[in-house]
Amino acid sequence: MNEIIRAMEERRSVRKFKPELPEKADIDQIIEAGLYAANGRGRQAAIILAVTDKALRDRIAEDNRKIGGWAEGFDPFYGAPVILIVLAEKSWPTAVYDGSLVMGNLMLAAHSLGLGSIWIHRAREEFETDEYRQLLADHGIEGEWVGIGHCAVGYADGEIPAPAPRKDGRVFYL
Repeated sequence: MNEIIRAMEERRSVRKFKPELPEKADIDQIIEAGLYAANGRGRQAAIILAVTDKALRDRIAEDNRKIGGWAEGFDPFYGAPVILIVLAEKSWPTAVYDGSLVMGNLMLAAHSLGLGSIWIHRAREEFETDEYRQLLADHGIEGEWVGIGHCAVGYADGEIPAPAPRKDGRVFYL
């Protein structure tokens, strides 16, 4: 079987990570794969924020927890030490689609390097706040951005879940 198709079939969301930070070269490779995602009109209208600083990662996790309504102490990133946040140009008509393709590439690349990943939502809500818009400005990121998602990345702590059976009746040849 083709290795890309195998990765697509084998990749699973990981919900428990070891605290060890992956090698920077691996993180860079994952990011590079995200930057090569298909995108509308070749605009490349999505960006990636690579969060490896534990204090910032924990702050984002706490804000994400509050938005999600979970109890204090819950980590919506499941302990992953790296959070790759995908944003897209708010005014671009294919922003959500383009950013979603970036997220898919990030997760497949992580899997191909032996790392676990999971897509976590609520980036949209975070980056609608003044605090997160200021975070962008503090890092020299200008413009209006919509949050697409957080790709939590790290070493899986435990077994990778088995795939759920695929549902029948989802393909129609016309």
